[in-house]
Amino acid sequence: MSRFISAALVVLLLAGCNPADRRPGLWLTGEAADVPADWSFTEAEKEIAIQVSTPYLVPHSVTIWCASLDGELYVGARAPETKNWPGWVDDDPNVRLGIAGKVYEVKLEPIDDDAALLARLLPVYVTKYDLPTGPPPADAPRSRYWHVVARS
Repeated sequence: MSRFISAALVVLLLAGCNPADRRPGLWLTGEAADVPADWSFTEAEKEIAIQVSTPYLVPHSVTIWCASLDGELYVGARAPETKNWPGWVDDDPNVRLGIAGKVYEVKLEPIDDDAALLARLLPVYVTKYDLPTGPPPADAPRSRYWHVVARS
């Protein structure tokens, strides 16, 4: 039995562990891809994966929603205070995104203080994910958003 567990762990470590739905993973697997000039193709993707660095030196990945606006890509976290990955992005904004079998090395820039951009971006999320329109209820969890940019 211990050989089976050891073999399973080796396979897991060699293959990575992509997240799926609500199940987190480790590092993302897929074909390395250059950061595109236009992210509009992500409109067809309901969920993408994000891999962040952790203080434990083991990568952490989850699935998230994304939206494209004017060819730029944005990602968000609902109720970020209940999740670890947004804080880890604050510590290290260099992340990897898994989209349709490809992996992109990118950087996230917070846009929480850009009211004009958020006013344009939120309706895109509402349309893409068929969310309720109008102001959110007073007790609704807050959300945070980031702009996806190429690493320098």
